[in-house]
Amino acid sequence: MRKTALALSAFAMAGAVFAGCGSDDNSSSGGGSTSTTGGGGKAQKVAVLLPDTKSSIRWESFDRPLLQKAFDSAGVPVEIQNAQGDKSAQQQQAEQAITNGAKILLLTNLDSGSSAAIEANAKSRGVEVIDYDRLTLKGSRDYYVSFDNVKVGKLQGEGLKKCLADSGASKPNIAELNGSPTDNNATLFKQGYDSVLDPMYKAGEAKKVADQSVPDWDNQQALTIFEQMLQKTNNKINGVLAANDGLGNSVVSALKARKLKQLPVTGQDATPEGIQNILSGDQCMTVYKAVRAEADAASKLAISLAKGEKPTGVTASVDNKGTQTPAVLLKPVSVTKDNIKETVIKDGFLKRSDICAGKYTSLCTSAGI
Repeated sequence: MRKTALALSAFAMAGAVFAGCGSDDNSSSGGGSTSTTGGGGKAQKVAVLLPDTKSSIRWESFDRPLLQKAFDSAGVPVEIQNAQGDKSAQQQQAEQAITNGAKILLLTNLDSGSSAAIEANAKSRGVEVIDYDRLTLKGSRDYYVSFDNVKVGKLQGEGLKKCLADSGASKPNIAELNGSPTDNNATLFKQGYDSVLDPMYKAGEAKKVADQSVPDWDNQQALTIFEQMLQKTNNKINGVLAANDGLGNSVVSALKARKLKQLPVTGQDATPEGIQNILSGDQCMTVYKAVRAEADAASKLAISLAKGEKPTGVTASVDNKGTQTPAVLLKPVSVTKDNIKETVIKDGFLKRSDICAGKYTSLCTSAGI
């Protein structure tokens, strides 16, 4: 009996250790036991699962602090973790969060397959899920908060079309450098810009000479892929539809390495690097998705669920294999050199000091920033 008792005690201790492991140095929590709902009870715990730092700097530089501040201000306990591109790690983080008492998951997926499994597990345990920024195909989320991502792509296509016209290119050769094939947003972006570019190809107004996706939005792979595009076309590319600023910068780097002239290149996310490339003429536009507005919408929704209140701001829906998921869809904005000050600077998304340094100082002055 003594041996049995010792074994049970050891098992319990191992279980406690297992339940406590898995969080990374970036995880954080707020509020906790003093948080209350409108009805006087404790607010339920929220877990935020971010994807990586490779696809965009936004997740750690913008989303994490904005979300943390919102939950702390509302007195809602939260833990925020980043999977750093590891699908298994994200599944483990979700499991750990649920084990530790999370009742709402705010999830930005790495791919639909792994996240659908996270959502199925959450649903079976009475945990509500909000898909954040990226829709999980065949998932079982309760809500979706994002931008109109087809519109994002359409703005990119329209931007490239205008930039090509401004450059004077006649029947330009266009290369399409798409986002990750496992990211449903990349599919929606492409749907949007192809709605602009395909009619141009069909009418003979332009020619598509390359069209390739970049695994995991990896900028280094994007550089290699675009170098191969240049090689196969003998450098005869007149414009590039790059799905975000990181991919766009890979294009810029490849062009500079070959000492080729500037081309119209698109982007997305309005990163400091992307804005600097626009100021220097290496990139012609980006798409600004106001992360602050998205984080605000997502946190408000999660807070209302955590406090047992009626969800706010849910005015749209998206199709989920025949069923409609309640959604919050925000409007993206096209950014060129002409409206940098009125968009990303005015909103406080970027500070002048983020972009106007070194050689970019005079370019900012010239652009009225």
